[in-house]
Amino acid sequence: MGESKQGVAIAEGLFTWPAADPCLIGSKCRQCGEVKFPQQSSCSKCCSEEVEQLPLARRGTLWTWTIQAFPPKSPPYAGVNTADEFVPFGVGYVELPGQVCVESRLTVNDPAVLRIGMAMELVIEPFCIDKQGNEVVSFAFRPLEDRAASVEKSK
Repeated sequence: MGESKQGVAIAEGLFTWPAADPCLIGSKCRQCGEVKFPQQSSCSKCCSEEVEQLPLARRGTLWTWTIQAFPPKSPPYAGVNTADEFVPFGVGYVELPGQVCVESRLTVNDPAVLRIGMAMELVIEPFCIDKQGNEVVSFAFRPLEDRAASVEKSK
């Protein structure tokens, strides 16, 4: 299957794509061990340029969250909706164990569902259609309970 059928990544080097089990790509300093996302060419903690690419964990814990209830400023926002069609979306920090907290869009926008400390999993989702007509994909995190509930409903 070609990349155009799977979508093109919103930014090169942000996450592995296409991939059966995509992961975010961070960096780890060889001098002090600091982990960053997105990946950087030098360490912001100790200024070393001895950093290596680090695939980040696919699962983590929701550290905090909010609901984006109004269209962000554009640019840089490049969502698929016009201001009249805007749909609120969840945004949160997901703590990847022993690595880093990642700011991410969430697949859920219902405050009744989101809880600090809930288990989350990385997913790749459609984001928009580019000028060439390609589907652009980005990363988000979804509650693991969503996955378990959808599997249970399908039985």
